[in-house]
Amino acid sequence: MQVILLERVAKLGQMGEVVKVKEGFARNFLLPQGKALRANDANIKAFEAQKAQLEARNLESRGEAQKLADKLDGQVFVVIRSASDSGALYGSVTPRDAAEAATADGFTVDKRQIILNAPIKELGLHMLRVHLHPEVEAEITLNVARSAEEAELQASGKSIQELAAEADAEAEFEIAGLFDDIGAAGRDEDGAPIQDDRE
Repeated sequence: MQVILLERVAKLGQMGEVVKVKEGFARNFLLPQGKALRANDANIKAFEAQKAQLEARNLESRGEAQKLADKLDGQVFVVIRSASDSGALYGSVTPRDAAEAATADGFTVDKRQIILNAPIKELGLHMLRVHLHPEVEAEITLNVARSAEEAELQASGKSIQELAAEADAEAEFEIAGLFDDIGAAGRDEDGAPIQDDRE
């Protein structure tokens, strides 16, 4: 099916181009969302008549999207989730969760604008793209943690695995200290073992 693009569509073309697409893609996505018109003589004439208005509207929306992108780019949003000690989430973080975190911090972002390459299934810092306009994108970071304190530690650059390793090392050091104390209790001031006279 041939369609006229009413806006830039990634991997397809620029506004005003006549492109050939699969019928299902046109019928289910491009036409209902107002991104394209069927390429027939009447629609081509209508597009030519509206081209100046469409370009002006596109420039205006791109300008608004660019202002939002300038504010949004580089922002870090915290998402609190339950997870195992190894850092694996019970479930996953979705684009909806990212959009809600951004909205809670005062940004207007829709879940359909969040680009997730793979599901987020572990704690840590995750980079996401926000598609604000066909020509404008921003990059945000999701800090997925079990608590606000853990989120602060992750933001400082420590991973959950490093924190767990530090906790284990600290516990081993304390246990070793206890054994040293027990061993020292069985020695006199000179360090010689104390004899048990009960035998």
